Amino acid sequence: MPTRTDPFKIAVMGAGLIGKRHIERIVAQPRAMLAAVIDPSDAARDFAGLKGAAWFPTLAEATANAALDGIIIATPNELHTENALEAVLAGLPALIEKPIAHDAVAAETIVAAAEAAGVPILIGHHRRHNPMIKAVKRILDSGRMGKVLTAHGTFWVAKPVDYFDVHWRREAGGGPILINLVHDVDLFRYFFGEVDSVHAIQSDSTRGLAVEDTAVILLRFKSGVLATLNASDAIASPWSWELTAGENPAYPRQDQPCYQIGGTIGSLSIPQLVLWTSAAAPNWLEQLVEERVTFDAADPLAAQLNHFCDVISGKAGPLVSAREGLATLRVIEAIKSSARSGHTVLLNDAMAQGKPS
Repeated sequence: MPTRTDPFKIAVMGAGLIGKRHIERIVAQPRAMLAAVIDPSDAARDFAGLKGAAWFPTLAEATANAALDGIIIATPNELHTENALEAVLAGLPALIEKPIAHDAVAAETIVAAAEAAGVPILIGHHRRHNPMIKAVKRILDSGRMGKVLTAHGTFWVAKPVDYFDVHWRREAGGGPILINLVHDVDLFRYFFGEVDSVHAIQSDSTRGLAVEDTAVILLRFKSGVLATLNASDAIASPWSWELTAGENPAYPRQDQPCYQIGGTIGSLSIPQLVLWTSAAAPNWLEQLVEERVTFDAADPLAAQLNHFCDVISGKAGPLVSAREGLATLRVIEAIKSSARSGHTVLLNDAMAQGKPS
């Protein structure tokens, strides 16, 4: 396949916070150019003008008036399905922000339409593009930790009062399970394989809103790994991906872990990538060997955009496909179902119906 020299013409649908972050990456990427901003708001029209890009209120108007090679969909979750199906109908490769859709049934519609049309879909679980995460996967696959037995993830943050001025953040689906833990669940699936069952408890005791502020989740993977996720957006704490990974400069970075993974001959803390192993046979009376694993840091959103250019060109299939996005969303729905019912939920056909085990 010949190397393309002119940049890919990419539109961004949705000019909110994450949409603007995508736009900034496109502007900085030599392989891409911002062909259009698609958003009906006056603010989006003005922002497009500042970036020297065309503005359209709808995708239909954009495709009628501009040549596009791909589209990034960064609209609210409930619009993902409609927008994704528009992109598929137009034959446009799409990068859809996480989650793929507002529920698994809608996500299945996207998957079916995209596969039938042969249009590639990349889901914006951008953490998988982080070189640090790729280094973790290499460690796990190398066997240096022995048999992996368990893992723990912490998402403890204090969202300010004005965060909830946005109406949907006060309603079901606007809490940390769907908005934040979807990333952690996706990474744990990447590390350990498919989830077999979940058990979850949630609480809204802090704010009394229609959305959870705290959740504790047990995950059993088909590989045999047992994991926990502990989440709250009402805790003053340094322990979360946002505050430890250094991905987004908006968050003050803390030198603390957010994940721990334990194996029979070693354990690992993330994002520091500190690997603890035994010099001889594992023995809690013996000193452990501490090693900080190095990697070349890079902006995962920029890396994801570069990968999206490869997807558009046909050089690569999506690292996180629509089916992968659907699988992660199914786990999230099982977590919500378990939290409502108090039952363990199996990730099988019954899970899709929200039935307890």
